[in-house]
Amino acid sequence: MNYVIGLTGGIASGKSTASDYIRSKGYPVLDADTYAKKATAKGGPAYQGIIDHFGADLLQDDGEIDRRKLGAIVFNDTSEREVLNQLVHPEVRRMMDEDKERLAESGHVFLDIPLLFENGLDRQCDLTLTVYVDQETQIERLMERNGFSHSEALSRINSQMPLSEKRDRSTEVLDNRGSKDALYDQIEDFLVRIEK
Repeated sequence: MNYVIGLTGGIASGKSTASDYIRSKGYPVLDADTYAKKATAKGGPAYQGIIDHFGADLLQDDGEIDRRKLGAIVFNDTSEREVLNQLVHPEVRRMMDEDKERLAESGHVFLDIPLLFENGLDRQCDLTLTVYVDQETQIERLMERNGFSHSEALSRINSQMPLSEKRDRSTEVLDNRGSKDALYDQIEDFLVRIEK
């Protein structure tokens, strides 16, 4: 049986590290963030709607959307984040569904979706995997990685569903409070089990 496996986590949880490792093992990983970048790129299907709503001040000299400026708006305003989601998510889902259908017959397919549970996309998956870390680790990683202050990091984290809730709703959990090797070992164990 070929599985569709939803992979999720929170910001700075290590989801991308897990995703990269799974991809390195030869599994197709469809990344929602990659589709979102395509949808919001100049000429993409959500581009004009974003400019119409949020204004041309978001544009860089090359005509692309300044993602940091947009992020500063939507991570501090729930209603604006919802507008952005309404513009982008249908396009992401459409592109991802096309690729998922194309790949489904060839083996297991992983869907790397930060908002897997929030958007109800877990219902399209046979299994769900959450990369889990405690909030303090998440804050420390985000401050180090992005240069955020403690309050900026906490604001970004609090704009998402708590990882503890994702963990509780998931069929499998990858505990990423330890080393990368420990995370890789858990992924290997999971991959062995789905291949049986």
